[in-house]
Amino acid sequence: MLNQIARVLKVPVQALIADGEQEIISSEPGHAALPAVREALNRWPDSGAEEPQPLNQIAARLGAAWRARHAASDHRTVIGGLLPALIRDAQLAALVYQGEGQRRAKALLADVLGLSQMFLAYQPASDLLWRVVDRAVLAARESGDQVALAQAIWFATEAHRDSGDWDTAMAINLDGIAALEQDLDDASDDVLGMYGALHAGAAFTASRAGEAGHAWRNWDKADAVARCLPDSYYQRATSFSRPVMIAHAVTLEVELRKGAKAVQRATRTQAEQIRSRPRRARHLIEVARGHRLKGEQRSILVLLSSAYETAPETIRYNLYARQMVVELLNGPGALRRDANDLAIKVGLAG
Repeated sequence: MLNQIARVLKVPVQALIADGEQEIISSEPGHAALPAVREALNRWPDSGAEEPQPLNQIAARLGAAWRARHAASDHRTVIGGLLPALIRDAQLAALVYQGEGQRRAKALLADVLGLSQMFLAYQPASDLLWRVVDRAVLAARESGDQVALAQAIWFATEAHRDSGDWDTAMAINLDGIAALEQDLDDASDDVLGMYGALHAGAAFTASRAGEAGHAWRNWDKADAVARCLPDSYYQRATSFSRPVMIAHAVTLEVELRKGAKAVQRATRTQAEQIRSRPRRARHLIEVARGHRLKGEQRSILVLLSSAYETAPETIRYNLYARQMVVELLNGPGALRRDANDLAIKVGLAG
Protein backbone atom coordinates (compact mmCIF):
# COMPACT_ATOMS: atom_id res chain seq x y z
CA MET A 1 0.00 0.00 0.00
CA LEU A 2 2.84 2.39 0.81
CA ASN A 3 4.36 1.60 -2.58
CA GLN A 4 1.12 2.54 -4.34
CA ILE A 5 0.69 5.75 -2.31
CA ALA A 6 4.31 6.71 -3.02
CA ARG A 7 3.78 6.17 -6.76
CA VAL A 8 0.74 8.47 -6.82
CA LEU A 9 2.58 11.14 -4.82
CA LYS A 10 5.79 10.56 -6.85
CA VAL A 11 7.95 10.34 -3.72
CA PRO A 12 10.23 7.59 -2.35
CA VAL A 13 8.56 5.14 0.02
CA GLN A 14 11.02 6.26 2.71
CA ALA A 15 9.37 9.70 2.65
CA LEU A 16 6.18 8.14 4.03
CA ILE A 17 7.89 6.58 7.06
CA ALA A 18 7.70 8.44 10.36
CA ASP A 19 10.83 10.54 10.94
CA GLY A 20 11.87 8.67 14.08
CA GLU A 21 11.56 5.24 12.52
CA GLN A 22 13.27 6.39 9.31
CA GLU A 23 16.20 7.79 11.29
CA ILE A 24 16.74 4.48 13.07
CA ILE A 25 16.45 2.37 9.93
CA SER A 26 18.52 4.66 7.69
CA SER A 27 21.18 5.73 10.18
CA GLU A 28 23.99 3.50 8.88
CA PRO A 29 26.95 5.86 8.50
CA GLY A 30 28.99 6.05 5.32
CA HIS A 31 31.61 3.38 4.79
CA ALA A 32 35.14 4.22 5.92
CA ALA A 33 36.27 4.17 2.27
CA LEU A 34 33.60 6.66 1.16
CA PRO A 35 35.80 9.79 1.54
CA ALA A 36 38.52 8.27 -0.66
CA VAL A 37 35.98 7.25 -3.31
CA ARG A 38 34.41 10.70 -3.13
CA GLU A 39 37.79 12.37 -3.62
CA ALA A 40 38.56 10.19 -6.65
CA LEU A 41 35.22 11.06 -8.25
CA ASN A 42 35.66 14.77 -7.47
CA ARG A 43 39.12 15.03 -9.02
CA TRP A 44 39.65 15.53 -12.74
CA PRO A 45 42.76 13.92 -14.27
CA ASP A 46 45.52 16.01 -15.83
CA SER A 47 46.29 14.60 -19.28
CA GLY A 48 49.88 15.82 -19.17
CA ALA A 49 50.74 14.66 -15.67
CA GLU A 50 51.42 10.98 -16.40
CA GLU A 51 51.08 8.26 -18.97
CA PRO A 52 47.82 6.29 -18.82
CA GLN A 53 47.99 2.65 -17.85
CA PRO A 54 47.61 0.11 -20.67
CA LEU A 55 43.95 -0.70 -21.21
CA ASN A 56 44.51 -4.44 -20.80
CA GLN A 57 45.89 -3.79 -17.32
CA ILE A 58 42.92 -1.63 -16.36
CA ALA A 59 40.55 -4.28 -17.71
CA ALA A 60 42.34 -7.00 -15.71
CA ARG A 61 42.18 -4.95 -12.52
CA LEU A 62 38.50 -4.22 -13.10
CA GLY A 63 37.77 -7.89 -13.69
CA ALA A 64 39.56 -8.76 -10.45
CA ALA A 65 37.54 -6.11 -8.61
CA TRP A 66 34.25 -7.55 -9.87
CA ARG A 67 35.30 -11.07 -8.88
CA ALA A 68 36.32 -9.83 -5.43
CA ARG A 69 33.03 -8.00 -5.06
CA HIS A 70 31.05 -11.19 -5.67
CA ALA A 71 33.28 -13.44 -3.58
CA ALA A 72 33.78 -11.28 -0.48
CA SER A 73 31.46 -11.10 2.49
CA ASP A 74 32.85 -7.61 3.20
CA HIS A 75 32.35 -6.58 -0.42
CA ARG A 76 32.06 -2.84 0.22
CA THR A 77 35.34 -2.83 2.10
CA VAL A 78 37.05 -4.79 -0.67
CA ILE A 79 35.88 -2.67 -3.59
CA GLY A 80 36.13 0.53 -1.53
CA GLY A 81 39.85 -0.11 -1.30
CA LEU A 82 40.19 -0.74 -5.03
CA LEU A 83 37.92 1.94 -6.47
CA PRO A 84 39.90 5.17 -5.94
CA ALA A 85 42.84 4.02 -8.07
CA LEU A 86 40.55 2.39 -10.64
CA ILE A 87 38.47 5.55 -10.99
CA ARG A 88 41.59 7.69 -11.41
CA ASP A 89 43.22 5.41 -13.97
CA ALA A 90 40.02 4.81 -15.97
CA GLN A 91 39.27 8.54 -16.14
CA LEU A 92 42.83 9.30 -17.26
CA ALA A 93 42.71 6.61 -19.93
CA ALA A 94 39.39 7.89 -21.28
CA LEU A 95 40.91 11.38 -21.54
CA VAL A 96 44.29 10.52 -23.09
CA TYR A 97 43.66 7.62 -25.47
CA GLN A 98 42.42 8.44 -28.94
CA GLY A 99 40.40 6.64 -31.59
CA GLU A 100 39.54 3.02 -30.90
CA GLY A 101 41.60 3.12 -27.71
CA GLN A 102 39.50 5.95 -26.35
CA ARG A 103 36.26 4.15 -27.17
CA ARG A 104 37.46 1.08 -25.29
CA ALA A 105 38.66 3.27 -22.42
CA LYS A 106 35.23 4.89 -22.14
CA ALA A 107 33.56 1.47 -22.03
CA LEU A 108 35.91 0.53 -19.19
CA LEU A 109 35.18 3.82 -17.42
CA ALA A 110 31.42 3.16 -17.62
CA ASP A 111 32.03 -0.27 -16.07
CA VAL A 112 34.15 1.24 -13.27
CA LEU A 113 31.39 3.75 -12.59
CA GLY A 114 28.84 0.93 -12.40
CA LEU A 115 30.96 -0.77 -9.77
CA SER A 116 31.20 2.60 -8.01
CA GLN A 117 27.40 2.84 -7.96
CA MET A 118 27.23 -0.51 -6.19
CA PHE A 119 29.58 0.82 -3.54
CA LEU A 120 27.68 4.11 -3.16
CA ALA A 121 24.18 2.61 -3.03
CA TYR A 122 22.36 3.15 0.28
CA GLN A 123 25.12 5.36 1.63
CA PRO A 124 24.81 9.08 2.49
CA ALA A 125 26.19 10.06 -0.91
CA SER A 126 23.21 10.60 -3.21
CA ASP A 127 25.03 13.48 -4.95
CA LEU A 128 27.85 11.15 -5.93
CA LEU A 129 25.51 8.36 -6.96
CA TRP A 130 23.59 10.51 -9.45
CA ARG A 131 26.82 11.96 -10.81
CA VAL A 132 28.12 8.42 -11.35
CA VAL A 133 24.88 7.40 -13.10
CA ASP A 134 25.06 10.29 -15.56
CA ARG A 135 28.78 9.91 -16.22
CA ALA A 136 28.42 6.19 -16.87
CA VAL A 137 25.64 6.60 -19.44
CA LEU A 138 27.56 9.37 -21.21
CA ALA A 139 30.81 7.37 -21.28
CA ALA A 140 29.01 4.26 -22.50
CA ARG A 141 27.26 6.17 -25.29
CA GLU A 142 30.56 7.68 -26.44
CA SER A 143 32.21 4.25 -26.40
CA GLY A 144 29.82 2.85 -28.99
CA ASP A 145 29.85 -0.41 -27.02
CA GLN A 146 26.41 -2.04 -27.01
CA VAL A 147 26.94 -4.00 -23.79
CA ALA A 148 28.48 -1.04 -21.96
CA LEU A 149 25.50 1.15 -22.79
CA ALA A 150 22.94 -1.51 -21.85
CA GLN A 151 24.74 -2.01 -18.53
CA ALA A 152 24.85 1.74 -17.83
CA ILE A 153 21.12 1.94 -18.57
CA TRP A 154 20.51 -0.97 -16.20
CA PHE A 155 22.36 0.89 -13.44
CA ALA A 156 20.44 4.10 -14.19
CA THR A 157 17.19 2.16 -13.96
CA GLU A 158 18.21 0.82 -10.55
CA ALA A 159 18.91 4.35 -9.30
CA HIS A 160 15.61 5.78 -10.53
CA ARG A 161 13.62 2.84 -9.14
CA ASP A 162 15.25 3.12 -5.71
CA SER A 163 14.49 6.86 -5.65
CA GLY A 164 10.80 6.16 -6.26
CA ASP A 165 10.79 7.53 -9.83
CA TRP A 166 9.29 4.42 -11.38
CA ASP A 167 8.02 6.12 -14.53
CA THR A 168 11.53 7.23 -15.50
CA ALA A 169 12.99 3.87 -14.48
CA MET A 170 10.57 2.06 -16.77
CA ALA A 171 10.99 4.51 -19.64
CA ILE A 172 14.77 4.27 -19.83
CA ASN A 173 14.61 0.52 -19.21
CA LEU A 174 12.32 0.04 -22.21
CA ASP A 175 14.59 2.29 -24.30
CA GLY A 176 17.50 -0.02 -23.45
CA ILE A 177 15.50 -3.11 -24.39
CA ALA A 178 14.42 -1.56 -27.70
CA ALA A 179 18.01 -0.69 -28.59
CA LEU A 180 19.18 -4.26 -28.05
CA GLU A 181 16.24 -5.81 -29.91
CA GLN A 182 17.60 -4.45 -33.19
CA ASP A 183 20.57 -6.87 -33.16
CA LEU A 184 19.46 -10.02 -31.39
CA ASP A 185 19.74 -12.47 -34.28
CA ASP A 186 23.52 -12.87 -33.98
CA ALA A 187 23.87 -11.48 -30.48
CA SER A 188 26.70 -12.55 -28.19
CA ASP A 189 26.02 -14.09 -24.80
CA ASP A 190 26.83 -10.75 -23.15
CA VAL A 191 24.31 -8.88 -25.29
CA LEU A 192 21.68 -11.53 -24.52
CA GLY A 193 22.61 -11.37 -20.84
CA MET A 194 22.01 -7.62 -20.75
CA TYR A 195 18.78 -8.05 -22.72
CA GLY A 196 17.56 -10.52 -20.10
CA ALA A 197 18.78 -8.33 -17.22
CA LEU A 198 16.86 -5.34 -18.58
CA HIS A 199 13.68 -7.39 -18.82
CA ALA A 200 14.23 -8.56 -15.23
CA GLY A 201 14.69 -4.93 -14.21
CA ALA A 202 11.45 -3.94 -15.96
CA ALA A 203 9.67 -6.76 -14.12
CA PHE A 204 11.00 -5.44 -10.80
CA THR A 205 9.87 -1.89 -11.53
CA ALA A 206 6.41 -3.05 -12.62
CA SER A 207 6.01 -5.11 -9.46
CA ARG A 208 6.94 -2.08 -7.34
CA ALA A 209 4.11 -0.23 -9.07
CA GLY A 210 1.69 -3.11 -8.41
CA GLU A 211 1.41 -3.97 -12.13
CA ALA A 212 1.38 -7.77 -11.86
CA GLY A 213 0.67 -8.55 -15.52
CA HIS A 214 3.43 -6.28 -16.77
CA ALA A 215 5.81 -7.66 -14.15
CA TRP A 216 5.31 -11.31 -15.01
CA ARG A 217 5.37 -10.72 -18.78
CA ASN A 218 8.83 -9.19 -18.43
CA TRP A 219 9.93 -11.93 -16.03
CA ASP A 220 8.86 -14.57 -18.57
CA LYS A 221 10.94 -12.85 -21.27
CA ALA A 222 13.96 -12.64 -18.97
CA ASP A 223 13.57 -16.29 -17.99
CA ALA A 224 13.40 -17.34 -21.65
CA VAL A 225 16.68 -15.52 -22.28
CA ALA A 226 18.30 -17.14 -19.25
CA ARG A 227 17.34 -20.58 -20.57
CA CYS A 228 18.99 -19.82 -23.90
CA LEU A 229 22.32 -19.00 -22.26
CA PRO A 230 24.92 -21.56 -21.12
CA ASP A 231 24.34 -23.06 -17.67
CA SER A 232 27.53 -21.41 -16.42
CA TYR A 233 26.71 -17.92 -17.71
CA TYR A 234 26.79 -15.14 -15.10
CA GLN A 235 26.65 -11.44 -16.00
CA ARG A 236 29.03 -9.87 -13.53
CA ALA A 237 27.33 -6.49 -13.03
CA THR A 238 23.68 -7.57 -12.91
CA SER A 239 24.13 -11.18 -11.70
CA PHE A 240 21.81 -12.23 -14.53
CA SER A 241 21.86 -16.02 -14.77
CA ARG A 242 19.54 -19.00 -14.47
CA PRO A 243 19.72 -19.30 -10.65
CA VAL A 244 18.98 -15.59 -10.18
CA MET A 245 15.68 -15.87 -12.06
CA ILE A 246 14.12 -17.66 -9.09
CA ALA A 247 15.45 -14.91 -6.84
CA HIS A 248 13.80 -12.35 -9.12
CA ALA A 249 10.53 -14.29 -8.94
CA VAL A 250 10.64 -14.20 -5.14
CA THR A 251 11.13 -10.44 -5.21
CA LEU A 252 8.22 -9.96 -7.59
CA GLU A 253 5.90 -11.96 -5.32
CA VAL A 254 7.02 -9.92 -2.33
CA GLU A 255 6.52 -6.59 -4.09
CA LEU A 256 3.07 -7.77 -5.19
CA ARG A 257 2.27 -8.63 -1.54
CA LYS A 258 2.09 -12.39 -2.17
CA GLY A 259 4.01 -13.65 0.86
CA ALA A 260 2.94 -17.28 0.64
CA LYS A 261 3.84 -17.48 -3.06
CA ALA A 262 7.19 -15.82 -2.40
CA VAL A 263 8.07 -18.39 0.26
CA GLN A 264 6.84 -21.23 -1.95
CA ARG A 265 9.03 -20.11 -4.85
CA ALA A 266 12.03 -19.81 -2.55
CA THR A 267 11.86 -23.51 -1.68
CA ARG A 268 12.47 -24.45 -5.31
CA THR A 269 16.13 -23.56 -5.28
CA GLN A 270 19.04 -23.31 -2.89
CA ALA A 271 20.50 -19.89 -2.23
CA GLU A 272 23.96 -21.42 -2.66
CA GLN A 273 23.33 -21.67 -6.40
CA ILE A 274 23.68 -17.89 -6.60
CA ARG A 275 27.40 -17.36 -7.13
CA SER A 276 27.58 -13.81 -5.80
CA ARG A 277 27.67 -13.57 -1.99
CA PRO A 278 26.05 -10.09 -1.92
CA ARG A 279 23.30 -11.22 -4.32
CA ARG A 280 22.78 -14.39 -2.30
CA ALA A 281 22.42 -12.36 0.89
CA ARG A 282 19.95 -10.05 -0.81
CA HIS A 283 17.91 -13.08 -1.90
CA LEU A 284 17.78 -14.31 1.70
CA ILE A 285 16.54 -10.87 2.76
CA GLU A 286 13.83 -11.02 0.09
CA VAL A 287 12.71 -14.45 1.33
CA ALA A 288 12.59 -12.95 4.84
CA ARG A 289 10.32 -10.24 3.46
CA GLY A 290 8.02 -13.00 2.20
CA HIS A 291 7.85 -14.51 5.68
CA ARG A 292 7.22 -11.02 7.06
CA LEU A 293 4.08 -10.81 4.95
CA LYS A 294 2.99 -14.07 6.58
CA GLY A 295 3.86 -12.85 10.09
CA GLU A 296 6.47 -15.61 10.63
CA GLN A 297 8.99 -13.81 12.80
CA ARG A 298 11.15 -16.79 13.71
CA SER A 299 11.72 -17.52 10.03
CA ILE A 300 12.59 -13.86 9.49
CA LEU A 301 15.22 -14.04 12.21
CA VAL A 302 16.73 -17.24 10.80
CA LEU A 303 16.93 -15.85 7.28
CA LEU A 304 18.35 -12.48 8.31
CA SER A 305 20.95 -14.23 10.44
CA SER A 306 21.87 -16.36 7.43
CA ALA A 307 22.07 -13.22 5.28
CA TYR A 308 24.45 -11.70 7.82
CA GLU A 309 26.67 -14.78 7.77
CA THR A 310 26.68 -14.69 3.96
CA ALA A 311 27.50 -11.01 3.48
CA PRO A 312 27.39 -8.70 6.53
CA GLU A 313 27.91 -5.62 4.38
CA THR A 314 24.76 -6.39 2.42
CA ILE A 315 22.40 -6.57 5.38
CA ARG A 316 23.98 -3.57 7.11
CA TYR A 317 23.01 -1.30 4.23
CA ASN A 318 19.70 -2.91 3.24
CA LEU A 319 16.79 -0.78 4.49
CA TYR A 320 14.29 -3.66 4.36
CA ALA A 321 16.56 -5.83 6.47
CA ARG A 322 17.21 -3.06 8.98
CA GLN A 323 13.49 -2.41 9.32
CA MET A 324 12.80 -6.10 9.95
CA VAL A 325 15.52 -6.22 12.60
CA VAL A 326 13.92 -3.23 14.38
CA GLU A 327 10.57 -5.03 14.29
CA LEU A 328 12.13 -8.18 15.76
CA LEU A 329 13.49 -6.16 18.67
CA ASN A 330 9.87 -5.41 19.56
CA GLY A 331 8.64 -8.89 18.73
CA PRO A 332 8.09 -12.06 20.77
CA GLY A 333 10.15 -12.26 23.95
CA ALA A 334 11.57 -15.65 22.97
CA LEU A 335 13.26 -14.05 19.95
CA ARG A 336 14.48 -10.82 21.50
CA ARG A 337 17.86 -12.04 22.72
CA ASP A 338 18.86 -13.36 19.31
CA ALA A 339 17.26 -10.33 17.66
CA ASN A 340 19.32 -8.03 19.88
CA ASP A 341 22.50 -9.91 18.97
CA LEU A 342 21.67 -9.46 15.28
CA ALA A 343 20.81 -5.79 15.82
CA ILE A 344 24.26 -5.22 17.36
CA LYS A 345 25.94 -6.87 14.37
CA VAL A 346 23.88 -4.83 11.91
CA GLY A 347 24.57 -1.60 13.76
CA LEU A 348 21.12 -0.95 15.17
CA ALA A 349 21.97 -1.48 18.84
CA GLY A 350 24.94 -0.78 21.06
